[in-house]
Amino acid sequence: MQAIKKYLAECIGTFVLVFVACGTAAALGCSAEPNAAYFLTAAAFGLVIVAMAYSIGNVSGCHINPAVSIAMLVSGKLSIADFCGYVVAQFIGAIAGAGCLRALLGPDSSLGTNGLYNGEILPSLLIECVLTFIFVLAILGVTSKIENGAVAGIVIGLSLTLVHIFGIHFTGTSVNPARSFGPALFVGGDALANVWVFIVAPLVGGVLAALVYKLLASEKKA
Repeated sequence: MQAIKKYLAECIGTFVLVFVACGTAAALGCSAEPNAAYFLTAAAFGLVIVAMAYSIGNVSGCHINPAVSIAMLVSGKLSIADFCGYVVAQFIGAIAGAGCLRALLGPDSSLGTNGLYNGEILPSLLIECVLTFIFVLAILGVTSKIENGAVAGIVIGLSLTLVHIFGIHFTGTSVNPARSFGPALFVGGDALANVWVFIVAPLVGGVLAALVYKLLASEKKA
């Protein structure tokens, strides 16, 4: 029963992330050019994380992102069974959130999908991998000490805002396979054809962050 509660919390959290944050990007017409919509979209992603961290964080840890979950798996903080349950729940939440957005905004909406930088795969993979690495490394650092619990949600939310401020110009910023897959599934076309980039790169970035943090933490203890 406890496992089901964790998975439900992850599903709800990811639903909110896609519905509110991707919805903000779609409703405001966020583009690669810095303007009010650009910064409001970055803020929306960060604020959703803050809100969810302090509402479901005590239930599931508020990963709401397969890249975070795989980092926790590599770090030994999540079992394989829970990892699978978390990821399935996250994708279900993302698809549900995107479906609700589709119903609300109509079939012509971009739903906040991601896109390749200049239509090229390798630069997009690199950008997403690096941004995910930065984001997940911040999560691992701030959650490594119990005394950081009161501010962890704020730090994580600000970190997500930071990578969005940089990354929206390039790819729209994914750093989250579920967040990218949900909208792409409904939009189709290039968004769905290229969504694998925004699944693979964040997962690689999450694994690298976990390995690097494990190395740094072990040296610190020594």
